[in-house]
Amino acid sequence: MVNFTISDMFILFPLIFFAGFVDSIAGGGGLISLPAYLLIGLPSHNALATNKLSSSIGTMISTFKYGKRKYIVFEIAIFSIIFSFLGSYVGASIALMISENRLRLIISILIVIAGIFLTLKKIKLHDGINLRISKKIIASLIGFFIGMYDGFLGPGTGTFLIILYVNVLSLDYIKASGTTKIVNLASNTSALVTFLVNGKVLFYIGFPAALFSILGNWIGASLAIKNKEKLIKPVILGVLFLLATKVVHDIV
Repeated sequence: MVNFTISDMFILFPLIFFAGFVDSIAGGGGLISLPAYLLIGLPSHNALATNKLSSSIGTMISTFKYGKRKYIVFEIAIFSIIFSFLGSYVGASIALMISENRLRLIISILIVIAGIFLTLKKIKLHDGINLRISKKIIASLIGFFIGMYDGFLGPGTGTFLIILYVNVLSLDYIKASGTTKIVNLASNTSALVTFLVNGKVLFYIGFPAALFSILGNWIGASLAIKNKEKLIKPVILGVLFLLATKVVHDIV
């Protein structure tokens, strides 16, 4: 049993709140929450699993709020969701087969790669690429590979989805963010089930943390719905700046 002290709570809970706030607006909350679990000393597999629990519960709240305002494009979401389940199961299964030390190394490398990709990616509004391939097929492919990444690691998944939906499928930011939430929730749930079956979730840490994730998601989604692109784009750019800073720090 991993020791969970009061000082750990003061470190973890504010970071989980902030992660939920950021994730509900622009994605990328896992880049804050997963390192937070590792920071308080959780083994990598437990950190991944417990992060899935708290983030899934928080994402349910933001998904509900976006859906209530009809900012979820279900025609795209349903295909991404179906294939994200398969991809997330594959990703989580791969993660469970990797040793503790190797998983820590891979987590560090992938977080840096995610930061570099998101930092270099050009963000455009309402200027999606016109492709002859059916949007349903594209949505399915996006769902599978994003789901696999989410099941294996998770951080940056929402931001990847928003960028892809805006640039490839021509959604505006608010609908891209709303559609991302329900897809991310599906892949999170699939990965969570895999971790639950294998007994990796630390409930005594994950459930209290989920309360702060709920609060962060509620406030963030409310502000995003009210301000739309005026808030979402700056928050994404802020996430990219923080990621760039982290990449430089890790390299140095």
